[in-house]
Amino acid sequence: MSSSFLRLSSLNLHIDGIGKVLIERSDKAKRLSISVRPLKGIRVAVPPHISFEKAEQLIYTKSDWIRENQERMQQQEEKLTIYDDSKEFKTKFHTLRLLTHAKYTMSCVIENGYINVFYPAFKDASDSEVQKFIRKSVEEAYRIEAKEYLPARVAYFANKFGFSYQNVFIKNAKARWGSCSYTNNINLNLHLMRLPDALCDYVILHELAHTVEKNHGPGFWTLLDKICGDSKVLDKKLKAFRISIY
Repeated sequence: MSSSFLRLSSLNLHIDGIGKVLIERSDKAKRLSISVRPLKGIRVAVPPHISFEKAEQLIYTKSDWIRENQERMQQQEEKLTIYDDSKEFKTKFHTLRLLTHAKYTMSCVIENGYINVFYPAFKDASDSEVQKFIRKSVEEAYRIEAKEYLPARVAYFANKFGFSYQNVFIKNAKARWGSCSYTNNINLNLHLMRLPDALCDYVILHELAHTVEKNHGPGFWTLLDKICGDSKVLDKKLKAFRISIY
C-alpha cells in the first residue's frame, strides 16, 4: 500500500459474512478497538500510529465476536418504535398525531398537548423518511418537556437535600443521561423524559451528589444511598434503557 492510503481518515469496507464496517482513525484511541452499536453499526477505531491494514486484519480475527454482537445489536434495533395509527404514542405531556396533507414536505406543530406531524398523503407512515421525521418531532417534544420539567425537579431536590449547583443545561447527548461539571453545572439528557419517574429522579440525584462527591468512590455511593435508597439497584435498572433505542 502507498503512504497516501495511510493518510485516510476513514474507510468503509464490506466484509463477507459481516457486512459494512467503518474503519476510522482516532487521535484519542490508544489501541485498535472494535465497537458494535445499535443504529451505528460496526466501527474500528484506529490510533494514529497503526495502519488500516492492521485494522482490517483485526476484523477477520474477531469475526466470530463481531457476528455474536451483531445479533445483540439487531435485537436492540428491533425495539425501535414504529410510529403509526394502530397504537397511540404518548410522551409525558404530549400525544402524537399523524396527519396527511397535500404537500410534498413534512412539518410538525407541537401545541395544546399534541405533536402534530404532517406528511405527504402519497406516502405511507411506515416510510423510512417519514419515520425519521416523526422521531425528530418526538425528540423536539421531549426537549420542550425537559426544559420545563427537569430544572424544576433539580431545584426541588436541591432544596430538599441541601445541595448547591450553578445552572441546568438540557442536551441531546448520545452516551450519557447526565453529568455534573467541576463548577457544578448540571447537564441532563432530554431523553430522561422517557424514563420512569423513579429513574429520572435517580439521575438527577446522582448528578446532585456529584456537586459534593466528584468521583464514584465509596463516599459518593454512601451519599447517594442516603438520598435515594438503594442506589446500586436503581443504577442497574437504568442500564436496561438505551438513549438511542426507544
